[in-house]
Amino acid sequence: MLFARIRIGWNKFRQLVPLLTNKDVSLIMRGRLYSSCMRSSMLHGRETWPVRKENVVALQRAEMRMVRWMCGVKLKDGFPSKELRERLGIDDITLVLQQNKLQWYGHVLQKENDDLVKKCMEYELKGPRPRGRTKRIWTEIVGKDCHARKLDRRKWRKLIKDVR
Repeated sequence: MLFARIRIGWNKFRQLVPLLTNKDVSLIMRGRLYSSCMRSSMLHGRETWPVRKENVVALQRAEMRMVRWMCGVKLKDGFPSKELRERLGIDDITLVLQQNKLQWYGHVLQKENDDLVKKCMEYELKGPRPRGRTKRIWTEIVGKDCHARKLDRRKWRKLIKDVR
């Protein structure tokens, strides 16, 4: 499913290449266009999935190839990714993915207790667990994201407002 999303992002990118590589269009405008079209199509629905490291790496690779293309820079030129993202005025895709998850989590927490989405989030399966390492649960990932950012309720609300 992830690779289908990346492919959709590349299709959008190819449709907009004349605008995204046009020297008359400022880098900031190209970055906004990228965020609204390609990034949103690649991250559509990702806030509800537990994301694996290899998925994040694939998203980062696709994003940086697009960013380099928009900036007219080749990989061998040696420009840092952070500098290229700053030129376009965009954040790292992992940060945006994390913010989207936290925003979705906030929406779910505000729902009524009898809401189906909230019930599904709190539902626990009965029965024996399979052998080996268990699969990561979405709420565990969101908890780790909050812990990694050292978020309390006030900081979390400010972060979500900054995303909008």
